[in-house]
Amino acid sequence: MGSAVRDNTAGHRFELERNGHLAFANYERRNSSLVIRHVEAAVPLRGTGAAGELMRGVAEIARAEGRKITPLCGYAHAWIRRHKEFHDLLS
Repeated sequence: MGSAVRDNTAGHRFELERNGHLAFANYERRNSSLVIRHVEAAVPLRGTGAAGELMRGVAEIARAEGRKITPLCGYAHAWIRRHKEFHDLLS
């Protein structure tokens, strides 16, 4: 599955655009971890699965980079806990 998630390195956030609206995850790359500080979806995207699609893309990026995910955001933590295929990424 190709991810539509892009890494906005200047803004330190991963972004997913859908219908002109953004879902994003603020991050920090720290040693071998990807620290997810905050996940948010624009109001029109809430309830559409966009934030979940974003998190799947973030997890795929973390795996490709050989990183663990440190979720400081409640949504990011809950998402990873619900998706067993990504439990190995949880730090």
